Amino acid sequence: MEAQLAEVLGRLQALEARLAQDSTTSSQPPSKDQPWVPKSERQKTGRSSGAQHGHVGKTLKMAEHVDEVVVLPLTGHCACGHAWESVNAQGQVARQVMDLPELCLQVTEYRADVKVCPGCRHRQHAPFPDHVPGQVQYGPRVHGLAVYLNAAHFVPLERTSEILEALCGARPSDGTIVLNLQLAADRLVDFETQLKAALLQRPVLHADETGSKVNGKLQWMHVVSCAQLTLYGHHAHRGFAALEAMNVLPQFKGLLMHDAWSMYFKLSAKHVLCGAHLLRELRGLAEHHAQIWAGELRDALRLVYHQQKDGTITPELVVAFERRFDALLDAGLKANPPALPVPGRRGRTKQTPGRNLALRCQQHREAVLRFLHDEGVPFDNNQAERDIRPWCVKRKVSGGFRSEEGGQHFARIRSYISTLRKQGLNVWHGLVSVFRGDVIMPSFCC
Repeated sequence: MEAQLAEVLGRLQALEARLAQDSTTSSQPPSKDQPWVPKSERQKTGRSSGAQHGHVGKTLKMAEHVDEVVVLPLTGHCACGHAWESVNAQGQVARQVMDLPELCLQVTEYRADVKVCPGCRHRQHAPFPDHVPGQVQYGPRVHGLAVYLNAAHFVPLERTSEILEALCGARPSDGTIVLNLQLAADRLVDFETQLKAALLQRPVLHADETGSKVNGKLQWMHVVSCAQLTLYGHHAHRGFAALEAMNVLPQFKGLLMHDAWSMYFKLSAKHVLCGAHLLRELRGLAEHHAQIWAGELRDALRLVYHQQKDGTITPELVVAFERRFDALLDAGLKANPPALPVPGRRGRTKQTPGRNLALRCQQHREAVLRFLHDEGVPFDNNQAERDIRPWCVKRKVSGGFRSEEGGQHFARIRSYISTLRKQGLNVWHGLVSVFRGDVIMPSFCC
């Protein structure tokens, strides 16, 4: 009876802890939190919100070159009664209005000469340019704008058509926009090839994944990135098969930052575990499972991270922290003894969350603490999480994809868009260049 009661109490505690989880105590995304729940891990600086003292500030500046000048003559009379028309102007005060020109389709008609050979009577017309394959078609700017709205800002197909019609009078069908996405993806194959080769040369890469729907079924969007490059991959599986399809991480030999998802440990790269994930898990154990050691380890980890970030860390402080780190993990294992096998139940016995976390930190101790020893290794996996966040927005705004191929095309285009943005290049110009056939390439050796 006592054993059954203990089991029930344990299950009740686990259920209560699970219901109390949010983005601050687990890997649950902030979008699932209640509006008043989120708590930041950042330490308060005491500074007021907004621009700080000495901030230069920015404002709209006057342009050196103007397209149109409107002169405003001074008319009427002065307060003394003198007519202003009889007085010569001594100067001018200028103000500028910056606005868009009236948008409309610019129609270019190509007329090819037709000639008949006087000898054999063969009839021939002059060749049309490559970008004029049909009798009537949209140009690269219309195609580029459709892809820009849909792929860069996640505007659904029908709304993309509505926006184009409102702006310039063109209303391409859903099928036309899908064909634009397919064409853009086909023309970015060489970009993706060079991108993968460049990622393999990076010393540190970040990896993450999130769910993506295809016809209502769960699939996965994966990201491999660094500060200047981004590669997305859409796959039916979350596991190792997806990484093999992307063809980067299985060959990567550098440092890989991730969130301890088991499939990443199958790779031959050197591992770095995300400290932000660890802090959230430790907070969850301290708040929902009353694990004192977890709260103390969280405080110690936060302190040493900020010391390392501020440049005040010393070798002696690192050694002292590592000793405390090991001691607190031992305390965690003592507070969470191994669960005994359940008679008649096959497989491994389920352990408590506290024991699992302590064992993981012991097993991957070097990966958890690598940020203290290797220069250039970040504390967290924020790079990948920032790169994966647009897919969560896409999922909420315009839903999923109609086919796996559509998801793969979208991933390649997003890889191009994200890489251009990271390097400060104009995404609009880049997408138009794709449809002109002279793709603007980012730098792959940054």
